[in-house]
Amino acid sequence: MLGRTYAGQAARRPDMGRASMVRHDGRRAALAFLIVSLLMTLVTPLHAQGSKEPGKDRPLNLVALGDSLTAGYGLPAAAAFPLQLEAALKARGHAVTVANAGVSGDTATGGLDRVDWSVPDGTDGVILELGANDMLRGTDPAVTEKALDAIVARLKARGIPVLLAGMRAAPNLGTDYGKRFDAIYPRLAERYGLILYPFFLDGVAGDRSLTLPDGLHPTKDGVATIVAGILPRVEEFLTRLRKGP
Repeated sequence: MLGRTYAGQAARRPDMGRASMVRHDGRRAALAFLIVSLLMTLVTPLHAQGSKEPGKDRPLNLVALGDSLTAGYGLPAAAAFPLQLEAALKARGHAVTVANAGVSGDTATGGLDRVDWSVPDGTDGVILELGANDMLRGTDPAVTEKALDAIVARLKARGIPVLLAGMRAAPNLGTDYGKRFDAIYPRLAERYGLILYPFFLDGVAGDRSLTLPDGLHPTKDGVATIVAGILPRVEEFLTRLRKGP
């Protein structure tokens, strides 16, 4: 009788076995989904962090902090150093932007006064070109060096590396002044482990065909000469930035 009862129940519920299997398979599927979801929550943040690293599918943001030589005095905006440099780097396959933070007439001390707002958060590196106006005014090299040192130190404290573009004193300022001024940039580069481009106006200074009528500021072709000269150092700088600290 008991056998007939169970047989009757089974006869009345022919899908009982399939329902049990469905519930079992459903539990397995839910468990598998839970495991996959857990793994995704662990992997996704790591992937997201990796995508923020320099060189991981995003452009590097540079700021050119300088004076009129950076600003592009007497030139159209597109002919200024930052944009010509950016174009040259992109032509060589680098994902990079170069912001123009040049101010005509600025000294090293003036650059120090504005460095915090001229170099915004999110900047990956700074090309520092200051000191030419100090030299033209005969400013004590110790004052110039102190200001440049403070700029580099302040940027370093923010985790922003610096490529230092050097300047050289004009011969008419005398041998003693020239030695003291010219020593600023190699000394700072050694002190902070910076990449140094020794003379920003290399190939341009003294060439009237590459300067404006004032004999000081580069023409568009003069800027192109500067870019061609500094480009290897900037590429070295980009490599250092992509490697990270």
